[in-house]
Amino acid sequence: MNLYPRIVYMGTPYFAVPGLKKLVENNYHVVAVVTTPDKPAGRGLKLQSSAVKQAAIELGIPVLEPQNLKSDDFFECLKSFKPDIQIVVAFKKLPDRVWQLPPLGTFNLHASLLPQYRGAAPINWAIINGEQETGLTTFFINDKIDEGNLLLQTKIPITPEMTAGELHDIMLEPGAELILRTLEGILKKSIIPKKQEDQENLKSAPKIFKENCLIDWTKSATEVHNFVRGLSPSPGAYTILEIQNKPTIVKILKTKILENSIKIPPKILHVENKKQLIAGCADGALSIEKLMPEGKKEMTATEFLNGILNKTNLLKINS
Repeated sequence: MNLYPRIVYMGTPYFAVPGLKKLVENNYHVVAVVTTPDKPAGRGLKLQSSAVKQAAIELGIPVLEPQNLKSDDFFECLKSFKPDIQIVVAFKKLPDRVWQLPPLGTFNLHASLLPQYRGAAPINWAIINGEQETGLTTFFINDKIDEGNLLLQTKIPITPEMTAGELHDIMLEPGAELILRTLEGILKKSIIPKKQEDQENLKSAPKIFKENCLIDWTKSATEVHNFVRGLSPSPGAYTILEIQNKPTIVKILKTKILENSIKIPPKILHVENKKQLIAGCADGALSIEKLMPEGKKEMTATEFLNGILNKTNLLKINS
């Protein structure tokens, strides 16, 4: 096998784009890209291509958009590209015959230090759980989710105020570099795959749904703060406020833990000097710095208060 094998690259969101570009920049032969079909998006429900598809078109790479990864038509089409190796970043679970197809195997880039945070949302859950460190892992895919033999890892620190969006962006370049290093190591046979060791207290990273994003103000200020930044900017932690006698969903996008703050009961919002919005938690309080009412744009607490402030300094959270 030469150092420029036939590569099929699989992915959907922007997180997968830097790795694709890095391969092309280093003269690797990406013969095809596999991504999800175009989907309706926005108010007009116009068909929107995935970020990976858009990048592939710009790079002049053929794109496969299978509706069903298990279909014979897709598999035969994939075989026609004669891949030597496949690389997967933020994509779906592959059928056995798909990941087993190339002679050099199929490897995946995952946004955690496996075996911790197996699952669809490792960036979010690492921050929600208050981790101070995470990382990136490449591993050979097998028939289980995120449990294949490890190839390479790199560590990334998480600062106390970092959001999921910020961590995502920080991981882009190291992730692309790790893909390149992994590919080179496989081709040169300088990487020895290692079985993932069983560990106590493994934390998972399941997919996050809207119903999982409701803030529980009866938790500690630290827990709520981590929950908010772990879901910021998307999908967004939310609460329900009474605004003009109407229950309104409000996403909370940025908070700050207040040290030595006045004691405010959970589910109570205190307005300070008509500018600051303070939320009570189980053991302290949080200053709400940025938020987004339903149907509105992101705004500061001051901007929000200028629009809805009434005569009382105490606002009750519905949920």
